[in-house]
Amino acid sequence: MQEKKKIVSFKDLIVYQDTYGSMLKVMKEVVPKLPDSEKFDLKDQLSRSCKAIPRLIAEGYAQRHQKMGFQKYLDDAMAECNEMVVSLSQCRDIYPAYSNLEICEELIKSYDKSGRQLYKLRESWSNFKRKTNNLT
Repeated sequence: MQEKKKIVSFKDLIVYQDTYGSMLKVMKEVVPKLPDSEKFDLKDQLSRSCKAIPRLIAEGYAQRHQKMGFQKYLDDAMAECNEMVVSLSQCRDIYPAYSNLEICEELIKSYDKSGRQLYKLRESWSNFKRKTNNLT
């Protein structure tokens, strides 16, 4: 079992680390290999969504003292994870000659997992904030 570490920064969140790593892989191994005809559609969507997720986590973490603020950012990050699953599935299914199918499948699983992690973080944070507010 993985030892739990104190979270002192958004960088300590495993979901942040995972989505940042996935973003690098998308930008280096998926987007450049898509055809130029997708420059203003699929390439653009993949680029924006994969970069948005770690940004939303970081921005939301700064709002963690506001329950609704943090949860809104986590909800938006979950939505972006879902978009990534769909966009990567489109890459895999529409452009199999351009896409590394193994990398697409790995990234689809990673973003699906990250979406679930964000949901659990949202629920855990809500429960944690509720408990700490009841102590005061």
